[in-house]
Amino acid sequence: MLKKILIANRGEIACRVMKTAKRLGLKTVAVYSDADANSLHVSLADEAYHIGPAPSKDSYLVADKILEVAKLAGADCVHPGYGFLSENDQFANACEQAGIAFIGPLASSIEAMGSKTRAKEIMAQANVPLVPGYYGQNQDSDFLASEAEKIGYPVLIKAAFGGGGKGMRVVRESKEFLAALDGAKREALAGFGNDLVLLERYVDTPRHVEVQVFADNHGNCVYLGDRDCSLQRRHQKVIEEAPAPGLSDQLRKEMGEAAVRCAQAINYRGAGTVEFLLCGDEFFFMEMNTRLQVEHPVTEMVTGLDLVEWQIRVANNQTLPLTQAQITLTGHSFEARIYAEDPRENFMPFSGELTHLSFPKESEGVRIDTGVQTGAEISSFYDPMIAKLIVHGPDRETALLKLHHALEEVHLAGVKSNVAFLHYLAGHPTFMAGAPDTHFIDSQTETLTQQPEPLAPMTLLAVAAFIKHAMPCANKTPWQSELGFRLNQSAKVNVPFFDGPVEATLTNGLISVEYNGKAINISASLEQTQLNAVIDGKKYQANVLVDEDLITVMYQAYAHSFELKSKHYISEHEHEAAPLAAPLNGTVVKHLQSLNSKVSKGDAVVVIEAMKMEYTLNAPFDGTLTSYCFAEGALVSHGDMLAIVEPLEA
Repeated sequence: MLKKILIANRGEIACRVMKTAKRLGLKTVAVYSDADANSLHVSLADEAYHIGPAPSKDSYLVADKILEVAKLAGADCVHPGYGFLSENDQFANACEQAGIAFIGPLASSIEAMGSKTRAKEIMAQANVPLVPGYYGQNQDSDFLASEAEKIGYPVLIKAAFGGGGKGMRVVRESKEFLAALDGAKREALAGFGNDLVLLERYVDTPRHVEVQVFADNHGNCVYLGDRDCSLQRRHQKVIEEAPAPGLSDQLRKEMGEAAVRCAQAINYRGAGTVEFLLCGDEFFFMEMNTRLQVEHPVTEMVTGLDLVEWQIRVANNQTLPLTQAQITLTGHSFEARIYAEDPRENFMPFSGELTHLSFPKESEGVRIDTGVQTGAEISSFYDPMIAKLIVHGPDRETALLKLHHALEEVHLAGVKSNVAFLHYLAGHPTFMAGAPDTHFIDSQTETLTQQPEPLAPMTLLAVAAFIKHAMPCANKTPWQSELGFRLNQSAKVNVPFFDGPVEATLTNGLISVEYNGKAINISASLEQTQLNAVIDGKKYQANVLVDEDLITVMYQAYAHSFELKSKHYISEHEHEAAPLAAPLNGTVVKHLQSLNSKVSKGDAVVVIEAMKMEYTLNAPFDGTLTSYCFAEGALVSHGDMLAIVEPLEA
């Protein structure tokens, strides 16, 4: 029996694996980089070992370091989580060679599916339908351009060894192909160490439906239902659900059996996911992920199974706990991925300290998977996921309503997040009616992300929070007050909002304020971060953070920070008018123009990489590129000027 498990990962998935491992009685070993020294997964583990600097290429991606720690700690098995080394066949093979059980498939299975080109060949032999495309080894740019013409535009360029939307470009016209190919190859090389790409016909209105498979070493293989992952932005999943809505029993069976054939074709073992494009009643093989998926909790919720436990059982050479006939699905489940990002700025990742983080109380139908807590740093070196909120209900309608309400109880501050965006999606009529196609978010980004915040009640809640926090005597009787109390008179309080002060009157604990031309009465109480208020007879509950510079109000999935005037105030917006300033912390990848060359407004000038994605900055006006402020490969901080373009008239 396995006794000690090393989790070769970080964050949410490391904490998730530890939870099951501890329940099964295994000792747990964590590894961490410089950036993760104080992280949650380190504190939860029985033992933890430092493995290098913050960049993943110097820490979590260095297989030799992790194997060295496994031997030092006496771990007899390694769980790779997802990402990093989870689909690295050389790492899987090295574990087995060292006598350490790799909790995942055989190295040969990973290698077979690691190249999307080879995977397509194997699936064709297994009689699984494929999308038309080019999956060969010839990577000559002109040759690929000619293949794209044969396939017909629009064409999808996809990293052969990648996933998660990285190294992926949609090309709609031939004149855009070569630039998109260069960008996809750079991103693929940076993210996966290999710039091989494949081409596919881009299907305009598909759904993304995947099937969870599980196999053991004794010839048994089953499928555990399906999941719909069609709600995506930038080809990355946002909300997933199980089972996929609107599928007939026959179609589910056909997809499940096709997924099993995929697994059997490569002598699979452990947990795997076969992803399909669904077009009406037709489905096409997309890829197989030879690992546990981020969205595995929705399958756990509808099956009542612990997939990590199944992984450990298979690694222990046990047979699968259930046969196909014994697997049943109950109810419906959703997972919402909570990211540190700004949906209003094209989902730009956000780094910084989580000054506050709280979730709805976990119950039988509500689950939180996270790897961070209040005070944690969202690093620019890794994926910006904060948590996964998973809900379960007896049917889709009930589960979706539960998700909508649970998101209102997610309160976070310190970084921008997509919580309000998820909340709006969960209540959107199109999504409530059934799963939309994969382009739903991208095609309606502005409509979906520009929803107005409930600013009026949030402003009044901020007023109440300021008074209750800054003037604790407001909770006292007049005889205890230090407000200069006089009989039959009230205290005047100036709330110094930077965008315009608000004057309030405080009388025996009751706050009166003039707002939008209307006199409003507020009564409130503040306990730590919990604010309870009654505004003109209506009750409100919110979480608030107050310091000398900011009041942050977290209310019904929204978070809004109100800046306060103080002698310490420094504008955070000084770079907003500079399009060639770094939008976030990252690394300069490429200079795209020659020095002293003439550029036109909108021309691509410099590319930076952050959080495993590339961002291109464009010239703000016609002019001359006079300098680059940072060399290629240099680290830059949010707001740093990356290049200087002088206007032509200058």
